Amino acid sequence: MDLSKKMRNADDFIKHLYVHMNELNQFVIFSGLTFQEFVSSVDQLENLLLLKNDNENEDGSFNMHTRLAFVEESDLTKFSKVMSDKKGDLCWIDFSEEKKLNLLTPQEQAELLYIGHKNEPIRTPFYHQLQNRFVYLEKKDDRVTKVYFRELNDVNELVMTYFNNIVQAKERAASFWRRKPTSSTLAFNFKNYDEVREIFNDGVLLSVYRVEKPKVSYMLELRDVPEINFPEEIWDDLNTILKRQPNVLVEATVKK
Repeated sequence: MDLSKKMRNADDFIKHLYVHMNELNQFVIFSGLTFQEFVSSVDQLENLLLLKNDNENEDGSFNMHTRLAFVEESDLTKFSKVMSDKKGDLCWIDFSEEKKLNLLTPQEQAELLYIGHKNEPIRTPFYHQLQNRFVYLEKKDDRVTKVYFRELNDVNELVMTYFNNIVQAKERAASFWRRKPTSSTLAFNFKNYDEVREIFNDGVLLSVYRVEKPKVSYMLELRDVPEINFPEEIWDDLNTILKRQPNVLVEATVKK
């Protein structure tokens, strides 16, 4: 049977993620991605300067030059877990070390405050002093996260790691109940990333599900959804979108 043609509804999938890339302005809109998932899906972050945080961060540090709170690398895991249970918007920019914050000019500080207030930059949001890779803007009420990427190739790595983490967590849970050692898995990988990148630019829904016969596999389906104007709308139309054949199908097989 052609697994890609088998009709499924939203509940048959383990996870869905919406991605819409804007290459010109170097940002990506996500829906279905949490801050904690972002942190665990990118290469090790250093420190985060909080441009907006609707929740108090009692354990955080404070920079006197910018008059902004920040999260040190050593506290990042704890901070991401705490924020996962909080409501409210979150906006941050990463930076290498605190002494670099003290070199920011008044103009640059004003630009950072503008990002936190308006959820968009005046100009490029990547600063030589900070050597930041990302600018992260999360609006929990809208289930939308907007991320600026210094290197757009990082989007591919983030998405692949995101779904590989899901597969690994699922297999660990299955191994626990079977009382068998955790299986090793083949990682998802886009063989033709140029094709996928084109779909990302249109807007794409990525959905993963598990197949047990004839072998344990995970299937990742990509469907372009260019008609979506507001990312949060995708969750209302999910079953309708899933009736379409996927544009791309990627398989990861569990090795016993």
